[in-house]
Amino acid sequence: MAPRRTKVYEGKAKILYEGPEPGTLIQYFKDDATAFNAQKKDVIEGKGVLNNRLSEFFMSGLNAIGVPTHFIRRLNMREQLIRSVEMIPLEVVVRNYAAGSISKRLGIEEGTALPRPIVEFYYKDDALGDPMVSEEHIIAFGWASQQDLDDMVALGLRVNDFMSGVMMGVGIRLVDFKIEIGRIWENDYQRLVVADEISPDSCRLWDIETGRKLDKDVFRRDLGNLADAYTEVARRLGVLPRNANNVTKPTLIN
Repeated sequence: MAPRRTKVYEGKAKILYEGPEPGTLIQYFKDDATAFNAQKKDVIEGKGVLNNRLSEFFMSGLNAIGVPTHFIRRLNMREQLIRSVEMIPLEVVVRNYAAGSISKRLGIEEGTALPRPIVEFYYKDDALGDPMVSEEHIIAFGWASQQDLDDMVALGLRVNDFMSGVMMGVGIRLVDFKIEIGRIWENDYQRLVVADEISPDSCRLWDIETGRKLDKDVFRRDLGNLADAYTEVARRLGVLPRNANNVTKPTLIN
């Protein structure tokens, strides 16, 4: 790895570097954990390795079923090669069960099955706390067009179908998740793709039998060891060997 790389962007959980070819970036997964808009912070050893592997697993699966993503391939324990995209400044949240903000906002008990998957949009702005916005706001302020919104809802629901099925198969309930979406320009033609990451940082995952939380709520709510929860998800999905212990101090090189 070249010692001097050009950093393009650093977020709370990842760093983007210039990629080896035009139109590519290298996405590096940090061990930093943040919650409540980075008011709560910690470093969870091994978290970046787990999220790199899990995001690879989900993005590869989506690519394989024809849902376009920015993911090209994993490079090593903490990095993956991705396509450079123009990010739409919205988070797309898909909810299957009530939890988190929808429970507080609408007074629905956590864990209640929703009548159908609900898609919500949040404006990406840390200073404002990523406020929820309506389609009316999005179109009025030019963040995305009506066609983009229709495509984003369709992408969110396809990701939900795929993720729900995969998780159900290993005894995990997909309560909700967040994706981010980017534009790729091919000549004058625009395509929307799933970008950022898909990992237990961006999903709520509950064990179907016990209700145990296997996602970032473990950190948000002080429910135990975050790396243990993520390791459990990775183990069940076959991303890590079943006998693997928590992947702190990883020795694998690939």
